[in-house]
Amino acid sequence: MKRIFLFLATNFAVLIVISLVFKLLGFQGLLQANGVDLDLGAVLVWAGLIGFSGSIISLLMSKGMAKRSMGVQVITHPSTPFEQWLYGVVERQAQAAGIGMPEVGIFDSPDPNAFATGWNRNAALVAVSTGLLQQMNRDEVEAVVGHEISHVANGDMVTLTLIQGVVNTFVVFLSTIIGHIVDRVIFKNEEGHGIAYFVSSMIAQVLLSVLATMIVMAFSRYREFRADAGGAGLTSRRQMASALRALQRVHEPQDLPAGEFAAFGISGGMGDGLKKLFMSHPPLEERIAALEAGR
Repeated sequence: MKRIFLFLATNFAVLIVISLVFKLLGFQGLLQANGVDLDLGAVLVWAGLIGFSGSIISLLMSKGMAKRSMGVQVITHPSTPFEQWLYGVVERQAQAAGIGMPEVGIFDSPDPNAFATGWNRNAALVAVSTGLLQQMNRDEVEAVVGHEISHVANGDMVTLTLIQGVVNTFVVFLSTIIGHIVDRVIFKNEEGHGIAYFVSSMIAQVLLSVLATMIVMAFSRYREFRADAGGAGLTSRRQMASALRALQRVHEPQDLPAGEFAAFGISGGMGDGLKKLFMSHPPLEERIAALEAGR
């Protein structure tokens, strides 16, 4: 909760500063001189409400959504030796990382994968796939769990969601301004919103959303390196590197479905050129190299 409050306060301050900068540069007057009567402060507040509401609601619902969409079976009372071992690994690592005990779950998928999600580092969910349990040894599974526990301990779910909210805010803010400029300055519409406003603002939103996605994915890739290092700290560098190599042996598993938990899975696909800019995970060979170099 403290992380959410501080991050929201910081971003609110950023929005205020941007609004003041626009006014000091005379941008408000320039718009009015061209017939664009916009209160930039009000537009920022409106954009912020739209930008943050969806991402925060999604974060709050992420654990329940993950359980339903992935078919996660939560281990409430470990009944087999393996369930007891897995539950014990999560419990031990959670204590070492200084977080509350997450829920532990297994989901049915042939691909070796795992993810962590939840709005609170003390009320998270860590789930592993049946494919991961079948294709990795216990040392590798333990390292994968450490990777996910590190995501939780680092507060990655909250941070990435709030960054998404910030970029969403600027997408709405800038596309609204562009729509008004096109409508009033180019098409000379003097009353209400003409068709030019809706078309141009929609096109601007699409183009700006592409750039916003690149920013969010860049941050997600950075967090993967940190989670790998955290997983190595909770287990060992050898175990973490072995787990990543195990993923390579199964020909780069597919990504998890879209959503908050997708960005915190263990798998990472191959990518090059523009494709790499939209990947939530760095290529596995880069992660292994960074791990072996101690970065």
